[in-house]
Amino acid sequence: WTAKLAAHAKAIDIEFMSAPYDLDAVSHLNPYMSAVKVGSGDINWLEELKFIANIGKPVLIAAGAASLDDVQRAMDLLTAAGVPIVLMQCNTNYTGSIENIQYVNLRVLSQFASLYPNVTLGLSDHTPGHVTVLGAVTLGARVVEKHFTDDTLRVGPDHGFSLDPTSWRAMVNDTRMLEAALGTGIKQVEPNEEQTVVLQRRCVRASHALAAGTVITEADIEVLRPAPAEAIAAHEFSKVLGTTLNRDLVFGEELHWSDLTV
Repeated sequence: WTAKLAAHAKAIDIEFMSAPYDLDAVSHLNPYMSAVKVGSGDINWLEELKFIANIGKPVLIAAGAASLDDVQRAMDLLTAAGVPIVLMQCNTNYTGSIENIQYVNLRVLSQFASLYPNVTLGLSDHTPGHVTVLGAVTLGARVVEKHFTDDTLRVGPDHGFSLDPTSWRAMVNDTRMLEAALGTGIKQVEPNEEQTVVLQRRCVRASHALAAGTVITEADIEVLRPAPAEAIAAHEFSKVLGTTLNRDLVFGEELHWSDLTV
């Protein structure tokens, strides 16, 4: 049925993939796949990893029920082969209990990122819902594996914690919103804040009517909202002290550097 499934996936523009669990399966599936998924249980089967790496296609490897030594052993082999790698944090408890959330250990993704900065990170998850997906994406995951079913009430080990069409769409929508919210990582005044920064910030203003020639003291100025773009900002209050005003100001009027002789 592999050929039929692969053809149908291609027809509806879905990437076909199936995780092989023996060498014959690797050879059988290889013509139909653009990448190879290695399940957590095979992370220490080095002969299979070598066989897969020699194909030369990208490798997705899950790290469930594995120690750091297991991960490093497998990664040493795959990186030496020069194939693109997706390293996926995983917890292999399939009970579907919400209690398993505490064992997902998403922060391992940060450790993986530090150890393997050129590797794509991922999450292979078997917990209900998609909160783990949002956390993983926040920590840098770019590939997610979740189980899918058309009915979560079906009998079987996976259905209860799988996503159905409605919850899958919710996961994708929430992930796209999260990606937008993560932003660039560069702290700046954002385009949608350009008006609010005027209203929320304070600037230096005359605390009473001032005549040209006044030498400014603390009693002459205060910091109040709003703060027009060219006004003297609140953090420059002390720089204004001792300067000479070169025009008259009314009470509450904002000061500009062009109003002062330093």
